[in-house]
Amino acid sequence: QEGTRIPSKRKENTSIVTSELLHRNILTSEQQNWNDIKPIYNPMTKRIKEKLEELHNKCTFNSGSPRMRFGENVYFEENGCIFLSKADDDEGNVDILFSTEDLGFSDAFIQRIRISPDQRYMAISLKGENSEEATCVIMRLGRLSVVEKVIPSVFNFEWATNDVLYYTSQKNLKCQNVFMTTLTDQKHTKLVYTEQDARFFVDIYRTKDRRFLTINSNSKTTSEVWLVDCRHPFELPALVQARTKGVIYHIEHRNDELYILTTYGEPAEYKLMKAPVASSGKENWQLVYTLEKKTKLVDFEMFSDDCVMFLKNAGHLYLNVISFVSHSVQSIKLPTWACEFELESHPEHTTNTCYFQLSSPVHPPKRFAYSFKGNNLIEQAVQEVPIITNCHTTRLLAKSKDETLVPITVFHNMNSKELHRKPLLVHVYGAYGIDLNMSFKEEKLMLIEEGWILAYCHVRGGGELGLSWHKDGCQHNKLKGLHDLKACITLLHELGFSQPKHTALAAASAGGVLAGALCNTDPELIRAVVLQAPFVDVLNTMMKTHLPLTIEEQEEWGNPLEDEKCMKYIKSYCPYQNIKPQHYPSVFITAYENDQRIPLIGILQYVQKLRKAALAHASRTSKKGNWVPNIILDVQANGSHCDSSWEHSLSE
Repeated sequence: QEGTRIPSKRKENTSIVTSELLHRNILTSEQQNWNDIKPIYNPMTKRIKEKLEELHNKCTFNSGSPRMRFGENVYFEENGCIFLSKADDDEGNVDILFSTEDLGFSDAFIQRIRISPDQRYMAISLKGENSEEATCVIMRLGRLSVVEKVIPSVFNFEWATNDVLYYTSQKNLKCQNVFMTTLTDQKHTKLVYTEQDARFFVDIYRTKDRRFLTINSNSKTTSEVWLVDCRHPFELPALVQARTKGVIYHIEHRNDELYILTTYGEPAEYKLMKAPVASSGKENWQLVYTLEKKTKLVDFEMFSDDCVMFLKNAGHLYLNVISFVSHSVQSIKLPTWACEFELESHPEHTTNTCYFQLSSPVHPPKRFAYSFKGNNLIEQAVQEVPIITNCHTTRLLAKSKDETLVPITVFHNMNSKELHRKPLLVHVYGAYGIDLNMSFKEEKLMLIEEGWILAYCHVRGGGELGLSWHKDGCQHNKLKGLHDLKACITLLHELGFSQPKHTALAAASAGGVLAGALCNTDPELIRAVVLQAPFVDVLNTMMKTHLPLTIEEQEEWGNPLEDEKCMKYIKSYCPYQNIKPQHYPSVFITAYENDQRIPLIGILQYVQKLRKAALAHASRTSKKGNWVPNIILDVQANGSHCDSSWEHSLSE
């Protein structure tokens, strides 16, 4: 009709341009602010860098990298090269099979290695620092190794046969397609499987006996598995059990039976079940073994006559060996200092030994082996320089607001006197059912040597006490994780581990939700906060369905777009939404320009709002001794989400 106003396209575009310009201006001003402050820290930075390099060289020399054993051949990776040695060679003779630098991938690091069953081919994934997507390089091995094929944007891959490789492609942080590529005379690639549901992520795995490839489609709470018979790799995949809401399951195989790790049945924790390959539906699943309450299944490895479960209970690591021959279960407690473990690859399931590495934040990786024949744990002898002998590990339980006991792991120097005067660094995560990262870091060892206390708070939302521990801290239970964190820090201070004015809090990624929330609710408990790529704007992020992870993340945070109660609940704890003029701790944030997971704009707006609130509070209260906190943002042009090389993490 005449007089009807037509919205101007130019006007819409102008608002987008204005928003981007504002974003760019805030970023420039933050970078300028950091560049102005940076010189103050130069003398300290120089000292720390020298100390860390010294520790890194010492620890790398000691630990060596995980080995992959194929009969008498041993494959391993070090400094961007892949080496081949003989298992019984004591003289250290090695062949170099691959070098990232020689092939022009000098800025990439090796993420995954898979050797074909006949050892004629090797598939490697290479990942650059500025992207989450990896490139798969297939090498033909021989006297002179040759690049056979390069596949971009790959997440995972496995060999079905000597010359058939299955792989998943990755786009915008999602994996929804599985392809098969052949290296025979008739080379071809074809699509094998597509996942239609945006909440599901597709991965592939090969059973230990090499009989099946499994195509695993998983959401945060539900899974579905399809089998590819490696003897007939061109046949269509067969469904094991159709997805059932709330049921997670993973598949292994032995003697024509599927061994199923699943949450099916009560209690909703992991249990081991089995079923015939020919009738694999859940109505045929038979119970083999159930985990104890509040036990976390860390990893699981299948062998010809046994399976090994790595478990975590009350902060301690255990090895449970289930014998399929004698139907017995052996439980072996691992050394008390151990907090993390990494299984070494055992491509041959008939081996008599299971190899793995143990570490903690202050103990470099140490290699161990479990012998099935001797039923004993063997510490692998390596050329040792004693790294740390005077670090004490303590495990505590803090009582949360609802009386739940929350585990804390504490490390401190045994020679430290007057612990209440020592600085304390508290760590928290509490999301996705993922354990707080307690792998070895040179800087943690340096802090212990300099008299610091390190505390790791295993709050709800993480996975340390099993699946129920996660469930009890996600969606409408998120505040429980915050109550847990407050209880942990309060208990540490009550027991004489430091005091608020010497306490700092460290968190990364989703750990930023609880750390940022604590700054709003209980800022008096801490003096400083260090955040790496933090998730601090939960509400606005979960309202933007165009972002790559929003749909699949709804199972963790809820869906505020369709549920008003959920929106109000997220608003009650979201760090960005609850900033107010008050006394805040000092905050140092590292963010990444290329981060696909945490939008940079949310962090920029958080920092601006936080600084404004802190200044408003300081101007209103001109008490003597009142201080304005340092609020610093370091935006890194390189690096992707919390994932960087040693050199990059050193400069950070």
